[in-house]
Amino acid sequence: MLRLALSLVLLDPAAVAEVSQRNVPVPHVLTPDGDRLGYAPVPRPYTGARRLTGVLLGRDPVAKTDVLCGGTVIGSRSRSLVLTAAHCLYHDGRLLEHLAFLPGFDRGRPPMGVWPVVRTWVPAKWRTRPYSPELLPYDVGLVGVASGKRPLESVTGRGLPPMATTRGTELRGLELLGYPAGRGYPGTKMYRCVGDATEGVSEGPGLMITRNCHAAAGGSGGPALYGGAVAGVVSSSSPLSDAKGYTVLTRLGGRPFQRMFTRADREMRLKPAG
Repeated sequence: MLRLALSLVLLDPAAVAEVSQRNVPVPHVLTPDGDRLGYAPVPRPYTGARRLTGVLLGRDPVAKTDVLCGGTVIGSRSRSLVLTAAHCLYHDGRLLEHLAFLPGFDRGRPPMGVWPVVRTWVPAKWRTRPYSPELLPYDVGLVGVASGKRPLESVTGRGLPPMATTRGTELRGLELLGYPAGRGYPGTKMYRCVGDATEGVSEGPGLMITRNCHAAAGGSGGPALYGGAVAGVVSSSSPLSDAKGYTVLTRLGGRPFQRMFTRADREMRLKPAG
């Protein structure tokens, strides 16, 4: 598994699947020293929530392509759960293989080890329906990692609490974390973007959108932090053909996520992974 991780970070960033990247207008960039997409490198050493964030690696068994996403440790009684985006786990209805989480990933090195994924959870709608923008409110997933002698949180520190906002809630000063790749981003360093988020749709659990950040490839699955909690997950950039460009965040409010989280935590406690 470590060999897989190290080989991925040596890939040519141009080989990483790209998304449309429209520049964020300069007056809308809220991040100190933010670049054209609103992002700036996270200073080292990584501490707090940044220490809990890392990369989730996997491989599509049909397309034979490697996948790099973000993820973050979410607080649970099992102490072994990682929050990410559902599309980082399933491609065209099939589960990715060789999934592993590397917390605090920095410059190609996993300082807190490589944690193989042993279980995955996504909303039922994400598994059973073909992709469409209507599924974006359900683009959230959880993975349980192998604990061995110690659970994940005993190494990374206590996971972040989920912030269950209701549909329509607006949040100012969110911090998005991730590992963008391609077009000037290495995919091996953590970046941050500060943004204000508003409601994006009226269906399902709801979506938050921010026009202060435009996530690059590799940024999916990273957390949207607010007040010491995680309020959402980076889903995609401008999937609804907005000419100005924006980033979509799947919020953690609503029963679909809560049911999934409760089930995942229970299963990881009843059958701890070795």
